[in-house]
Amino acid sequence: MNCSIARALDEIGEWWSLLIVRECFLGTTRFDQFQERLGIARNILNTRFKRLIEIGVIEKVALEERGRREGYRLTSKGEELFPVLVALQQWGDKWAVSENGPPILMVEHETGQALRPVGPTSASGHPLGFRDVRLEIGPGGGPSTAKRIADRNFTVLGTHLRADLGR
Repeated sequence: MNCSIARALDEIGEWWSLLIVRECFLGTTRFDQFQERLGIARNILNTRFKRLIEIGVIEKVALEERGRREGYRLTSKGEELFPVLVALQQWGDKWAVSENGPPILMVEHETGQALRPVGPTSASGHPLGFRDVRLEIGPGGGPSTAKRIADRNFTVLGTHLRADLGR
């Protein structure tokens, strides 16, 4: 499928993969810690680790000087998933929270202030919803992409802009 969202989900969209990445953000490094904290079977965890290493999201590292213990940590590619997890947490805190409220709050380390909602913003900094954004064809788009963009822009924005406007 010629869609960046579909390709991203193909790499990291599986339930356990995102929870493993979450655990890395929470400081988990050892296999047994991941297994205990996630309540996941060893074979499933091992399969997910292999895939995340294969696609460059996680890497195996020596945890001790002599390298007798190995662990896992995020690569730069994996660290760039942080906004995705923040957005998922913020959505969950709003729409899927328990009656007791969110279990974890994210605050900026230096100021102690809560993180602002993650999402697209205008050049001046105000939040943008999906009705505030026009799609344009990118360099990897083809005729079917152009049609989908034109249809979307018409349906959502009520505009007859040509899909190739951005070229």
